[in-house]
Amino acid sequence: MTDQINNILTELYHQWSGEWPNHYTELPPSGSSRRYFRISGNDGRTAIGVYNADRKENEAFLSFSRSLRQAGVNVPEIYGEELAYGAYLQQDLGDETLYAKLTNERRDNGGAFTDSLKETYKSVLKALTVIQTRGTQAIDFDKCYPRAAFDRQSMMWDLQYFKYYFLKLSHIVFDEQALENDYNKLMDYLLEARHDYFLYRDFQSRNIMIVDGEPWFIDYQGGRRGALQYDVASLLYDAKADIPQGIRDELLAFYITELGKAIESSASTDKDTFDKKAFESHYYAYVLIRIMQAMGAYGYRGFFEQKAHFLKSIPFALANMSSIIDNHPLPIDVPELMRVLTSITTSEQLLSIASTTKLKVSVSSFSYKHGIPTDNSGNGGGFVFDCRALPNPGRYEKYKHLTGRDQEVIEFFAEHKDKMEEFLSPVKQIVAISVEKYVERGFTNLMINFGCTGGQHRSVYCAEQTAKWISENYDVEVTLKHWEH
Repeated sequence: MTDQINNILTELYHQWSGEWPNHYTELPPSGSSRRYFRISGNDGRTAIGVYNADRKENEAFLSFSRSLRQAGVNVPEIYGEELAYGAYLQQDLGDETLYAKLTNERRDNGGAFTDSLKETYKSVLKALTVIQTRGTQAIDFDKCYPRAAFDRQSMMWDLQYFKYYFLKLSHIVFDEQALENDYNKLMDYLLEARHDYFLYRDFQSRNIMIVDGEPWFIDYQGGRRGALQYDVASLLYDAKADIPQGIRDELLAFYITELGKAIESSASTDKDTFDKKAFESHYYAYVLIRIMQAMGAYGYRGFFEQKAHFLKSIPFALANMSSIIDNHPLPIDVPELMRVLTSITTSEQLLSIASTTKLKVSVSSFSYKHGIPTDNSGNGGGFVFDCRALPNPGRYEKYKHLTGRDQEVIEFFAEHKDKMEEFLSPVKQIVAISVEKYVERGFTNLMINFGCTGGQHRSVYCAEQTAKWISENYDVEVTLKHWEH
């Protein structure tokens, strides 16, 4: 963090909490250029400091945050802002995303989409109906950036993104004029749907936080006016979430019922009635344009920027697109678009991306009494992190027979959250650099070791937390081994 950003966020934290912070941790980077810092003081209160050079984007986020909170939506409270310097302070919602919950529950249940997950998704969808109704009434649409509506111009940007960054870079042959003609027909059809509600724009599992079992929402700064169908399509056809089609259908039916109730309860004029048939008639066209937008992003990040982990989403997106083409054909004549979409869903080159070798990340705990584990992959090691500076539950009799996987020990470390976070946050930043670069360059193995005196408490806990974090954030193969038990 530069001194200037540090000073501004320090002052904002002091104005909010009444004390000076004593700990900053920069969070691992996301897909945007925004920088996030977890900031805390002696009393343990935390906040998230944000730096973003794009003032208009900041203004949109802050305005929408206040409007959505006013409408009763779970979004972070804004504690302070200094827009002249691109900085603001917001509520800390923790680290568990809906995607993390989804990944962990499916891993622990043999890949099944559990009833618990369905209930979580239903609570998310019910909250979406509030965003789209009461949120629409509260939002100041003059703050939208970079576009006030998901209109023809916005749609064309997305469709061209798909054409130039996915079709071109994956060497799909197309007739550009014929495809452009079909794009215009598709946009005409999409704009037949009512499109004056608040459209979140990127309503997907990584932008939904789970706090005490309830969904909270982030990253809506690209919101604008648009159709109801787009955001529910974004959530249910989120590629890496890989929701089974039967579950998608059940969740869509639940959403439509809840949406009808929400619109009728918030209606201020006869215009605000819900036409279920009209919604359903345009729904899959919005699914299609959302998938195309996402594939443009996968192509840009994966083919152009050479970030291979973005390519891992392509097979899921192709399966979703194939399902739409086969089961929900558009009621408009767009032959070149359909020919192109069919060709990419049957492309052996694109489908083979799923079978490429994943990076294998081996995470281990060990005791320094017995030495650092040997790397048998032939790569000559990786990372070794010494946990012996952390608070040690092994000094207390009641923890001696337990390990870092036991709830009592986990609760012990929760009581020393600041120290553990001070240690693990930079570990994650360092590991993230290597994982992303290894995936990009096609490397096959990375070893990460955590050591402590007995290899029982601190190292085990750190290894568990790191393995879980990697699994939730990267499409890699993670193995976990505790050498002392």
